[in-house]
Amino acid sequence: MKTSIATVSISGNFEEKLAAIREAGYDGLEIFEQDFLADAAGPAEIGRMIRDQGLEILLFQPFRDFEGMPAAERVRAFDRAERKFDLMQALGTDLMLVCSSVSPLALGGIDRAADDLAELGERARARGLRVGYEALAWGRHVNDHRDAWEIVRRADHPNIGLILDSFHSLARKIDPDTIRRIPGDRIFFVQLADAPVIEMDLLYWSRHFRNMPGEGDLPVADFMAAVMSTGYRGPISLEIFNDQFRGGDTKLVARDGYRSLISLMDTVRRQEPELKIDLPPLPPPATLEGAAFLEFCSRGAEAENLERLLATLGFSRAGHHVSKQVALWRQGDVHLLVNRQTEGYAASAYAMHGTTVCDIGLSVSNARATIERATRLGSRPFHQPAGPGELDIPAIRGLSGSLLHFIDKASGLSSLWEVDFRPEEDGEAAAGAGLLRVDHIAQTMSYQDMLSWTLFYTALFRMKKSPMIDVIDPDGIVRSQAVEAEDCSLRITLNGADTHRTLAGEFLSGSFGASVQHVAMATDDIFSTASRLQQLGFLPLPITPNYYGDLAARFDIAPELLERMQAANILYDRDAGGEFFQLYSPPLENGMFFEIVERRGGYAGYGAPNAPFRIAAQKRFLRPKGVPRR
Repeated sequence: MKTSIATVSISGNFEEKLAAIREAGYDGLEIFEQDFLADAAGPAEIGRMIRDQGLEILLFQPFRDFEGMPAAERVRAFDRAERKFDLMQALGTDLMLVCSSVSPLALGGIDRAADDLAELGERARARGLRVGYEALAWGRHVNDHRDAWEIVRRADHPNIGLILDSFHSLARKIDPDTIRRIPGDRIFFVQLADAPVIEMDLLYWSRHFRNMPGEGDLPVADFMAAVMSTGYRGPISLEIFNDQFRGGDTKLVARDGYRSLISLMDTVRRQEPELKIDLPPLPPPATLEGAAFLEFCSRGAEAENLERLLATLGFSRAGHHVSKQVALWRQGDVHLLVNRQTEGYAASAYAMHGTTVCDIGLSVSNARATIERATRLGSRPFHQPAGPGELDIPAIRGLSGSLLHFIDKASGLSSLWEVDFRPEEDGEAAAGAGLLRVDHIAQTMSYQDMLSWTLFYTALFRMKKSPMIDVIDPDGIVRSQAVEAEDCSLRITLNGADTHRTLAGEFLSGSFGASVQHVAMATDDIFSTASRLQQLGFLPLPITPNYYGDLAARFDIAPELLERMQAANILYDRDAGGEFFQLYSPPLENGMFFEIVERRGGYAGYGAPNAPFRIAAQKRFLRPKGVPRR
């Protein structure tokens, strides 16, 4: 099965687009006429450029306002088509897309349109070309793939076929199973796009908000399963119109698109195993079993401050690495590493970002299979030579060049703590503070990168995504979306910053793109934890009395419980499933911080209503009143 992407889907000049498409692994492309017209090279040279990259031109598009025109305009429409046929032959492609007319002059009528396409098919056959007809969701008379198919069926010409586009069908809420009745050999091409569900004008929605399959809310897998059930074996292609992608990194968007296609077809194959899909076997999405460790790179006074904070959070220094300057701090099932190495990956991460989480270890069902799936989906593997006696743990690059290591039991990698670390001989285990596990990891990025990393996680792991929400910062808005393991053993919140004025934006710019802004750890009794933390010398983030006054007005909370929360600086939220309690550390020098949470019942969120108050408190801590922003 050939993979393709429309040149309009990515930014850059034509040469940059071709290089990105080739490097991402596509077999070919749809050449969007506007891209061709904007380039100085002629059609024959453009065709050679594409073939020199090892790519095929699988489709030339679009040809507009053709069918159903009055007599004079009909003659001009065929003349225009002949010129496009000349252009196609010079380029070296044999398939042209004709989209349903939006012209106010178009007369409509299925038989009239079928007659026009039949004649166009005869002209195309004389040149060894083919024509595909597509129903635009906003077409004047034809806006449904069922009508487009009826026109193609009545045209009854071997050089006329149907082009299906997931957006045009799904945006109009047409049942994708209606595609199953179309003969696969009459479908000439399939274009794919996803989109968030937004109630707006179809044309505007299409032109600005399409995204890669898996990044939106449309049932693209159901659409593609229906297509494959027809026996279709032609190309699958991306046609994406998106303002972010037009201004985004050309290579990144191209790679994301390829990842989305492979992941989509793998999903379809697992959804309907009886379908014949020409795709090499791919390991299934990895099952997550929680965070195995979080590794901080740090040095000098910053490392000392970090370790003092960990001690006040109830962590014990439980061990040290056999050959590296790496300390293991442990509490419950939370393993934190502080890496002070002056060479290797952690040292370079510290030089770039300062103290930060440079490595996340994930417990998975099968580490080797996870690596294989990740690399097949375009992730970059990472390898650093292991020292004598150390485990060689597979890894890939994550957000901002950070690392993701994969640990499983089957291959013995879960023995990391016994093999790579030695217990502290004179260490005295602290009583702890009741922290049990990592609840969620908050990653901060530019807003334009959020779709990319949502796709990364949901394509690689068995994770579901939550709806995107707005987190209100006193100086702006941060978009946030959570991806969660099926059993919620791991949650990751992806936070997109548009401006450096927000706390997330300050962290992003101040740390030169560090990936993790905060780590949330779970307890089963936040009040007991808060009491123990006080004994250990932990200083919580101060929350104003005004917050608790408002809390009493919003929720029916017993006065004694409210008093306990205020005394311990604990924040509160509630949803239909249950209750949520939050306690924060003050931010470190670079804005990174820790959170302690307790979930009661089935509370599913992250305390978003508390974000404005938490952020305001953190900003007061980082920049005392009257001190100008640096």
